[in-house]
Amino acid sequence: MTSIELREETIFTWGAPPLKFGAGAADEIGFEMSQYGVRRVLIVTDPGINAIGAPQRIADNLKRYDIDSEIFDGVHVEPTDDSMNKAVEYARVQGEWDGFVAVGGGSAIDTAKAINLLTSHPGELMDYINKPIGAAKAPPGQLKPLIAVPTTAGTGSESTAMCVLDILSMKVKTGISHWRLRPTLAVIDPLLTMSLPAEVSAASGMDIVCHAVESYTARYYTSFDRKKPEERVTYCGSNPVSDLWCEKAMGLIATSFRASVHEGALEDRSNMMMAATFAGMGFGNSGVHIPHANAYPIAGMVKDYRPAGYPQDEPMVPHGQSVSLTAPEAFRFSFESAPERHLAAARMMDPDAEKHSDPSEQLPSVLIRLMRDIGIPNGIGGVGYTEADVPDLVPGTMKQARLLATCPKTPTEDDIADILTKSVENW
Repeated sequence: MTSIELREETIFTWGAPPLKFGAGAADEIGFEMSQYGVRRVLIVTDPGINAIGAPQRIADNLKRYDIDSEIFDGVHVEPTDDSMNKAVEYARVQGEWDGFVAVGGGSAIDTAKAINLLTSHPGELMDYINKPIGAAKAPPGQLKPLIAVPTTAGTGSESTAMCVLDILSMKVKTGISHWRLRPTLAVIDPLLTMSLPAEVSAASGMDIVCHAVESYTARYYTSFDRKKPEERVTYCGSNPVSDLWCEKAMGLIATSFRASVHEGALEDRSNMMMAATFAGMGFGNSGVHIPHANAYPIAGMVKDYRPAGYPQDEPMVPHGQSVSLTAPEAFRFSFESAPERHLAAARMMDPDAEKHSDPSEQLPSVLIRLMRDIGIPNGIGGVGYTEADVPDLVPGTMKQARLLATCPKTPTEDDIADILTKSVENW
């Protein structure tokens, strides 16, 4: 076989865990975990989810298959390096675990990924966190079985190879990204979302929107320089397989997002759970870009904002809100790099939207109308920021080199400052 030197990338990667989807699926976790020969499992959740009883129900189901378990409900909503380190320390002190079950939103699933990594292999969080903040060390071997059980329709963390956290000392969000972090199995039971407040459904749903649209408009995988196998990253750019999942997610958003917030019927919540997983299968391989990069400092530098529907004990900007607040302006910026993709995304999410005279406004207008309909704050000003805060936010965005590299139009610091400034108010 003749060797050909290639300068442009010709290879993309795509991966996802096996899925079990449907009402009542959470009651089959004992059977699923028993297939891995485990005997001792840590169930990872947060206090709110633990209070409604889902983790205990899973523990009882595990017991029926002779699997002992313990519930850790110390997950911090929007996890930090401090909360993850405490969770890891708890797991280490309690002895050896054969496997893990994460029950909750992205916070619980991401915390369980970190616990799995740092109880399976030596090291600390900063060893594995993405550059330039951490050392981006690759996990040296396989992790233990992790079943992810989402209770919100949003992050898609049940199907991705990333975990996200706030670094408190830097007031910035970042993460760990490696294919070994991907859960062993995703068990998606729409019944677990039926008690979600409307505000949480709205915020987490905007995370689905941004995952799907950012992934769909990301740089195409062939536009990157050729990489060696050991250098090929999880985010490989938009590609034919990720595109299919994102398109399907956007179609489900069009039919069910508003109804899932305002009415909350099982069919609409099921569709949004499916959309979250589909979008996770898209962005978890293709990648996200400017809206997510901006979201990290927006969440990390929060002042006094306390969102309705969430714990009120401390300020926070929910991830789904933070990614959406600059999305309209970010897509105005990136439009010229992939106009057909931006217009297609707008059509899929709102087929009946009035055609805008300026094509670059079509996707932003669709997003703004959606955000207004479901009660998302009006730009970064709606969560407590002003134009005077923009110079402090820009460095946090620029630290997200892994995300910005996926944008089809690479932004400068001035570009990011302009996007943030124009996003103080979105309408």
